[in-house]
Amino acid sequence: MEIVTRFAPSPTGYIHIGNVRSAIYPYLLARQKDGKMILRIEDTDRERYVEGATELIEDTLKWLGLEWDEGPIVGGEHGPYFQTERLEIYHEWVKKLLAEKRAYVDPTPAEKIDEYRKKCTAEKKPFLYRNFRPENLDFEFKEGVPIRFLSDPKDRTWTDVVMGDMHVGPETQDDIILIKKDGFPTYNFAHIVDDALMGVTHVMRGVEYLPSTPNYLALYEALGLKVPYLVSLPHILAPTGNKKLGKRDGAKSVTEYREEGILAEAMLNYLANLGWNDGTEQEIYTKDELIAKFSLEKIQNSGARYDETKLLWMNGQWIRKIFDEQGAHALYDRTIGFWPEVAKDASEDYKLKVLSIIYDRLKTLSDLNEMTTYFFEDPKIDMEMLKENKFLKKLSEAELEDLLKQTISALSEIKDWDENNLQDCLNNLLEKTEKKPAELFSLIRIAVSFAPFSPALNLTLETLGRDISLARLNAVARSI
Repeated sequence: MEIVTRFAPSPTGYIHIGNVRSAIYPYLLARQKDGKMILRIEDTDRERYVEGATELIEDTLKWLGLEWDEGPIVGGEHGPYFQTERLEIYHEWVKKLLAEKRAYVDPTPAEKIDEYRKKCTAEKKPFLYRNFRPENLDFEFKEGVPIRFLSDPKDRTWTDVVMGDMHVGPETQDDIILIKKDGFPTYNFAHIVDDALMGVTHVMRGVEYLPSTPNYLALYEALGLKVPYLVSLPHILAPTGNKKLGKRDGAKSVTEYREEGILAEAMLNYLANLGWNDGTEQEIYTKDELIAKFSLEKIQNSGARYDETKLLWMNGQWIRKIFDEQGAHALYDRTIGFWPEVAKDASEDYKLKVLSIIYDRLKTLSDLNEMTTYFFEDPKIDMEMLKENKFLKKLSEAELEDLLKQTISALSEIKDWDENNLQDCLNNLLEKTEKKPAELFSLIRIAVSFAPFSPALNLTLETLGRDISLARLNAVARSI
């Protein structure tokens, strides 16, 4: 059997991390089993449709490296891949149900249905529309009128790959709407038809669809279709762990994370691990490693708690991994657009040099803006930073000035301005001044950068160069 999976998002706005995880697992399974993944755009909810959302979905998948084998852009043998272009298909299938008296046209006004619902609420009974269906059913296809499924409520059992063996009674099944008044199908109907026609073998989606599965099983049965493997993915939970992750919990769209400097590899790695684990202590996975190690059996059946701190940690790991394994240029290519404005005229070689001494301190690429500005322009002298430093506040202004003058004198004597000679000079200064490294080096570091932190001092001085380093040290000495 060829494995066929699908990712079927709705273009209703930004694509959030829960959406993306629902694409990652189908992709990994398809690639591992030499199958294929289909991208289908479920755009029948015209009230919530957002212009440009489809392009955003496609762009996000490409950024993450989740290529699809059939769907928009790439085409395929099972198109169209936009549900709005498949209306004739849905109408033909619903006509089959009407002919077999398994669906009916329902002209009942929305106001009347609301009355039924309120009546059930008042009587503290669950609302099931089948208890109020019209007495004389109409089985002739009509446009502009909703069409409902004629349910056959009964006990149903099935196996969910993640949740295990499931059993429900007839109270879970109802006369669900198949075709809406506007002629568009509901998700409940369209996805079943599409999955069958596209040969989908594994349906992976959020666990929130689990309560609707009995109705889906009834439709598969009525349509004479084979039920695919059903895979319910656990919720991504808020950091508190007591509810599903939402915007109010600080969750951002994938686009926002991307714009903040999260790498695609880190996002893919992190989301794949949210609800799946191969049983080892490994945390950093390449895409190829995820493909090789992924298994449906290892998807957990409980919610996975979202932890942005862990994402930032993982992103830092990936920044270092790319630099160390692929080289400075590989990471530099990712940094375009993240450098401070004052770096716009700096050469690529200089920025590569800065990146090579700062990369291991980055959590996100956007950190470049704050952490590297002083490499491209003279920082504003802030004497309070000197006075408030925990290692320097015990020293008098005279002592600070004297230390700076000794530093300037020693550095001026260096013939070859490189990291080794600079380190030797700094070590000699420690002996001469009889100061602790935390005192002397903090003073020099602040004087040349006025930044909260910086790379190794000898590397910072080497990158800034002799003239700039000495000029900044002199400027601070004169300001004391």
